[in-house]
Amino acid sequence: MLLVFLVVSAALAMAGAMILPLVADLHRAAHVHLVFALGVMPLIMAAMTHFVPVLTRTGAAARQVELLAVLAWQAGVLATAFFVFSLPESVRLLAALLVMLVVARLAGWQWMRAKAALGSPHPGVYWYLAALLCLMLSLLAVAAMEIWPAQHLAFKRLHLHLNLFGFVGLAAIGTLRVLLPTAAGRPDHGATVRLRADLPLALAGVLLIGFGSAWLPPLAGLGLVLWLVPLIRLGHSWWQHFRSKIFSWHGAPPLLAVAGAGYALALAAGGLHAAGWVESAAAGHVLVFAFLFPLVSGAAGQLLPLWLRPGRHADWHDQARQRLNYGGGARALLFLTAGLLVLAGASWGAKLALAGLLPFVLVAVWVVVQSRRA
Repeated sequence: MLLVFLVVSAALAMAGAMILPLVADLHRAAHVHLVFALGVMPLIMAAMTHFVPVLTRTGAAARQVELLAVLAWQAGVLATAFFVFSLPESVRLLAALLVMLVVARLAGWQWMRAKAALGSPHPGVYWYLAALLCLMLSLLAVAAMEIWPAQHLAFKRLHLHLNLFGFVGLAAIGTLRVLLPTAAGRPDHGATVRLRADLPLALAGVLLIGFGSAWLPPLAGLGLVLWLVPLIRLGHSWWQHFRSKIFSWHGAPPLLAVAGAGYALALAAGGLHAAGWVESAAAGHVLVFAFLFPLVSGAAGQLLPLWLRPGRHADWHDQARQRLNYGGGARALLFLTAGLLVLAGASWGAKLALAGLLPFVLVAVWVVVQSRRA
């Protein structure tokens, strides 16, 4: 039930980040940390504990490893509360320290699982390790803000970019390369080779974006180009193998494909922001609406039934998955359109994103309740 709790928590955090500004005047960073620190970060960590045993062909994670995501969630509560209630700086530093401990333990566990794998581990494990490296560096940047206050803005930019394009981006794209073929019911035989070949480009791109945005903007532009190369390759592969599944009105593949496209759009929006053509708020909303919303709803629609009732596959799993993914193509279109609209300066695009997210949240809660009965 831990993964289920974190899925629902992430969905509610995303919806809350959109609704709360309508009723309260909150610090902008409070919205960001509500979505990422409280919602997305612990969910990604929990997903890692689910996928790493599969990718390494080893046993399920121990309970103490699974509970690391709960500790990360608690740290997310602290980080969000820091901005909502203007708490002392020590609260934010405590939250960062807690997550650093979680990252160190989780990365060590993944590394040991990779070494213990039957045969060569799936390269997706190394995408997860690269994602955790970026998260650790971003947390060190939080401490650096206090040590070198004159560089506060630079470290803030480093923290932001290493989190969004590093931790979230690397973990999500590494997962999507495996999850979309699974949802489509067709193998992608070249995925493993591309994952192995693309990781150096993606990681170099992230580091250049992060450190370049902080201190040397031209490097950020180079990093953006490097990161886009794996995304273009991924899009080309999906177009070749899964086109009919992606362009359908129902199912998880449309949502997962739009998440990949939305991430590329968010990268481009970041470049436009650096050039002064797009406001930072618009670039951030593109990432949330066109990437995170379809990513979380598409992945949860595929995996939530399995997490609710582990074990032997039954008719209930198919029925629950069908309900969760009903209208997936239409919702994917709403998310992508919302991202494009806010990028163009039309703030009402957020309403389309909310219209795509809320039905999923309601159905997800209903499926969770039904799974507990009989």
